Amino acid sequence: MSFDLSSATGVESFNSFLLDNAFAAGWVPSQADVALFKALSAAPDAKFENVLRWWNNLNSYSSEFASLPAGAAPAAAAEEDDDVDLFGSDDEEDDEEAEKIKAERIAAYNARKAAKEDKKGKVIAKSNIILDIKPWDDETPLEKMEESVRSITMDGLLWGTAKFIAVGYGIKKLQITCVIEDDKISMDDLEEQIVAFEDYVQSMDIVAFNKI
Repeated sequence: MSFDLSSATGVESFNSFLLDNAFAAGWVPSQADVALFKALSAAPDAKFENVLRWWNNLNSYSSEFASLPAGAAPAAAAEEDDDVDLFGSDDEEDDEEAEKIKAERIAAYNARKAAKEDKKGKVIAKSNIILDIKPWDDETPLEKMEESVRSITMDGLLWGTAKFIAVGYGIKKLQITCVIEDDKISMDDLEEQIVAFEDYVQSMDIVAFNKI
């Protein structure tokens, strides 16, 4: 008999089953899990901790339900001393093939899980920065200065908008924005490259430095 998750008794029975199993048909999610998942209108009560763990784990694969392999619905209880057949086969001659299929399914599941966790775990820290770059005098060609600054290319650096702002005595400074990946870009290195354009650049100041 399949588990009836519409009743507390059925949920409790499934909770006991999950003490020794990760999913309804063994160690990889399958259509058997999808059917049981859809039988629940919401996350199970926290007192059924194994079912809640199963529900949360399966919920993370909701977008992949259609591609999950078929799986036999689990039995609510097993006879004493009988092995639970995770792959719907009672023929001992098929044990080797069943183990092979099990290993392949576990490997595929682990690969998908690792890829998903890797994707979720990569949070790239970025910062939005505004720089003031000052020329030597009013005869410095500001367009050339901006062009030189933008010629700096680094992995994790993206130049944004720029404008010229009057500072007095006919002199204007270049104010330019950029976005950097914090783990890849050192502001000391960036400043060193900017002031290296010594024909145009007198100095560089950081006006704003905001985490994104």
